Amino acid sequence: MPIHQLLKFEPILKDKIWGGQKLMKNLNKVSKRKDIGESWEISDVKGDTSIVANGALKGKDLKELISEFKYDLVGETIYKHFGEKFPLLIKFIDAKEALSIQLHPHNDLAKKRHNSFGKTEMWYVMQADEKANLIVGFKKDVTSEEYLGHLENKTLTDILNIDEVKKGDVYFIPNGRVHAIGAGVLIAEIQQTSDITYRIYDWDRPNPDGTFRDLHTEEAIDVIDYKAQKSYKTDYKKEQNSASEIVSCPYFTTNVLPVNRTISVNHSKKDSFVIYMCVEGNVLFEYSNQQETLKMGETILVPACIKNIKITSEENSELLEVYIK
Repeated sequence: MPIHQLLKFEPILKDKIWGGQKLMKNLNKVSKRKDIGESWEISDVKGDTSIVANGALKGKDLKELISEFKYDLVGETIYKHFGEKFPLLIKFIDAKEALSIQLHPHNDLAKKRHNSFGKTEMWYVMQADEKANLIVGFKKDVTSEEYLGHLENKTLTDILNIDEVKKGDVYFIPNGRVHAIGAGVLIAEIQQTSDITYRIYDWDRPNPDGTFRDLHTEEAIDVIDYKAQKSYKTDYKKEQNSASEIVSCPYFTTNVLPVNRTISVNHSKKDSFVIYMCVEGNVLFEYSNQQETLKMGETILVPACIKNIKITSEENSELLEVYIK
């Protein structure tokens, strides 16, 4: 039995000591809690499996769906490669304060140490307060000895690349690249399904109970990419009512799709599910005599077997379109 509907999931909201109010105020997430840092939109992380929020499949979780629908849901090649593990984790993140400076291990090391995928990810800046920044990579090539010296002296930011950011900026973060989201930035994050983070500096910031979060100095040493890049920001072009590629890697491809009328989208050349994150405005999806709306801050999964959809917006809206090549 094929799957006949687009899928929305219940957001999984995460308290963070650096979180704020924008997920509730800007993206209409519902929570009585004070500091929400992350909304996990689609997740197959152990203990945090997404649950369907709409249609005939409401209440089923992502694991059950993959088990039941297999190729129809994720695509034949993806199912053969990943089995019943969903390969991507999709989030919105609100940093009221800076996140820890961190990095993620590659697949082989993550498998060996944590029985997990590694983590390569990307950020799309949805909103940034004035002078808000991101830390991505080093300013210049450094040695592990130099790095450790700065870490010990609490001068790590002297050697890190810090970019002021604005709405629409995109950063690709391969495993091993040191990074941190700065205070005042709201982002959409697309990443491999992994919750493995090596935290190397946390601003000497205590938890509410006075304890400190663990640092992973030893684990991180042989994972860090100490080489500097000329620029870390991703250049891309946008075309109204057309999907333009902004990031492509073995783990995911992301396009930006600005919409202000009705467009027809055909996914018949993709052997993959397609995820849409609404990062501005709101849109209507129509398919097989059914429809779903998607507002800013919402995410929808198009199963691999649904190839033709119409997308309509009566304002200037913007989607991120994510799939695996």
